[in-house]
Amino acid sequence: MRRYSKQLSVVLTMLICVGSWVSRADAAPPESRAKAFSTGAFDPFIDYINGRIRQGWEDNEVEPSPVASDEEWLRRVHLDLIGQIPSAELVEQFNKDRDPAKRSKMIDKLLEDPAYVQNFTNVWTNLLIGRRTPRRVSRNGMQKFLREAFAKNRPWDEIVQDLVTAEGHFEENGAVNYLLAQMQNNDEAVQVTAATTRLFLGIQVQCTQCHNHPFNDWKQNQFWEYNSFFRQMRRINHRKTDPKTGRQIDDYSEVVATGFNGPVYYEKRSGLMQVAYPIFEDQKVDPQSGVERRKEFSKLIVQGDKPLIATAIVNRMWGYFMGYGFTRPVDDMGPHNPASHPELLNKMAEELVKKDYDLKQLARWICNTEAYNLTSQFSRNNEIDSPERGETPLFSHMYIKNMTAEQLYDSLIVATGAHKSGQSNWERAEEQRRQWMGQFMVAFDNDSGDDSTTFNGTIPQALMMMNGDLTKNAISAERGSYLNQLLTEKGNDQVKIRKLFLSTLSRYPDRREINSAQRLISGTPNKLAAYQDLYWALLNSNEFVFNH
Repeated sequence: MRRYSKQLSVVLTMLICVGSWVSRADAAPPESRAKAFSTGAFDPFIDYINGRIRQGWEDNEVEPSPVASDEEWLRRVHLDLIGQIPSAELVEQFNKDRDPAKRSKMIDKLLEDPAYVQNFTNVWTNLLIGRRTPRRVSRNGMQKFLREAFAKNRPWDEIVQDLVTAEGHFEENGAVNYLLAQMQNNDEAVQVTAATTRLFLGIQVQCTQCHNHPFNDWKQNQFWEYNSFFRQMRRINHRKTDPKTGRQIDDYSEVVATGFNGPVYYEKRSGLMQVAYPIFEDQKVDPQSGVERRKEFSKLIVQGDKPLIATAIVNRMWGYFMGYGFTRPVDDMGPHNPASHPELLNKMAEELVKKDYDLKQLARWICNTEAYNLTSQFSRNNEIDSPERGETPLFSHMYIKNMTAEQLYDSLIVATGAHKSGQSNWERAEEQRRQWMGQFMVAFDNDSGDDSTTFNGTIPQALMMMNGDLTKNAISAERGSYLNQLLTEKGNDQVKIRKLFLSTLSRYPDRREINSAQRLISGTPNKLAAYQDLYWALLNSNEFVFNH
């Protein structure tokens, strides 16, 4: 456990003070809305999105929160687009920039940052194969496929088509790892069917595998009609001899096509056997041999002005950036679960199709909206906009989001230089990352056995943040760390306190925070220990570990 200084009470006061940023909702009066907010982007479609969201505010008699400060917004857009907080130097530069289009330009800059590719590779690798890599699945192959796709900004419909039609070696064609991850059991492509419709079409038909859904229009036959598209494939696991032990070990896996033809048979609850043919949206595919059903499926899902694949990715991306999608959950769309802004969702899907499924353009639209640029603080005028309590999201303020494991790790690195503390080479730094992510997996599992991919403030998570090796390295003040650099620089305590806040919270401290920090430092004989306690308090504050 961490050894606390005698100024523990002051440290805890700092935690409470810093952690209460969300409740300071009424500190800033709402700004005048006479002049419409703009990031400086000249795109009429962004104005359309803003208009539809504003209409929702008016219809529900809600007044939006003020526009977020540059510091709050810059931290948010960095976390969302490149998966880490901005450096202290970048925050200072952005604050000094007087260009009225600086937010729009920053969005464009981050979309071209190599870290954007890595961030969305992480996001989609976890969605497609899970955080724990299933047996005989190549995580490297999956990541390579996604890195190349996001680096080239390939159209989303092409990416999905490659994933659902993939065949071959799991590293030579990394897309097959999505299918391999769903084919862990000999379940006649049941899991592949459920995952594909949920991830790419935004519909949950898995509940209809055994019976008609009691609360929506999905029927049992629809599940098996979709399933019949995925019956013409199987996985082959290859093994090889270990030259050291002489034992057989895993070598590689692949997906190969099979000669399956004809209908699929399934059993109703009554015991009657039924037949299902490959049908999607009332379009039937020839069930006989010679027809590659997965390829036909990949063509059908992109047909129309706003196919399900388009509305699904718009809803998922909106939820990723805004904290909540137009439906809850984002992968359960349909008449039984109406969208909060159906006209906007449909229009965004149509425009995305016109833009050839350009995901960067979709991100650019969302990040330039007025709603995305609002503060996370709310007031009495919009406190009813509370989706976490079951209310329909109105997006009148930014909803607080949990950091993912990768975001939290990389943000700790940016804030502290902890990977450099006591490290001498890249390999050791990468090994430290792998070890920390492994600890995250062990400590952050939940009761249901699923992987916990975000920081939710549980006791194991809190203990890991307070006492984990990465945090210890961060506050050790060893050569190469940010704290070591700070303490050797010129400047008084107030200057150094301001820099600590800027490096961790991406903002300057207010007067109360400066006073509390100065009392901590001046009241401790060991100044290094005082700075370490202050740094520890900032890194463990709610304001640091959440994306707001």
